[in-house]
Amino acid sequence: MARQLEEQISGRFPVGQRLRVLDVGMGQGTQALRLARAGHRVTGLEADPDMLATARDALRGEPEGIRERVRLIEGNGYDTGVHFLPGSFDVVLCHGVLMYVAEPDAMVAGLGRMLAPGGLLSLLVRNADALAMRPGLAGDWAGALAALDTDAYTNRLGLAVRADRLEALEATLAGIAAPLRAWYGVRIFTDNVPNDAPALSEEELAEVLALEDRAGRTDPYRRVAALLHLCGVRG
Repeated sequence: MARQLEEQISGRFPVGQRLRVLDVGMGQGTQALRLARAGHRVTGLEADPDMLATARDALRGEPEGIRERVRLIEGNGYDTGVHFLPGSFDVVLCHGVLMYVAEPDAMVAGLGRMLAPGGLLSLLVRNADALAMRPGLAGDWAGALAALDTDAYTNRLGLAVRADRLEALEATLAGIAAPLRAWYGVRIFTDNVPNDAPALSEEELAEVLALEDRAGRTDPYRRVAALLHLCGVRG
């Protein structure tokens, strides 16, 4: 997914432009640090104190020039209007967050208000139209059948969460004046790989990434991806 995000940024902004980036629900800060290393000024918003502490530890290990470009704030996706003025960012990321939000439209609208004209909103969500794929491929026939009629599921942490449908989010993005410009499938062939699977060789990893990247841009494969990566642009 990092490759897709870099592609959207490079295609949307002049080469060398230092962007103002907001990473909502940044987790351990992996994506935030990657963008800061690329020269961008990044603000990370994270509600989980443990995740925030991990991100701060990681930031302390970076060179001073990178540390100066990163600001970390405790808060959640509903807090954007409290901390920032509308139009404050060129890029807003919200990856792996909406599945924990019962009614995501209000949060997405708030994220959209943070975008400057021409700004990029990047969302990573669970694909409700493919919830039956994981249990089905694992041989859980009853679970797959039940998943066909719901947008709720239990994630690998054992938490009851929800998924989104492409068409519904496309309508939401149009409604906040940041219409969908591109979308990708993520984790098409690798969703059932266990967390403790043996590490791949560099050659095998490159093959997997190439396969996932190409399939994630190609119908019908991207429509059965575990996750959807949506990119909207502020008019």
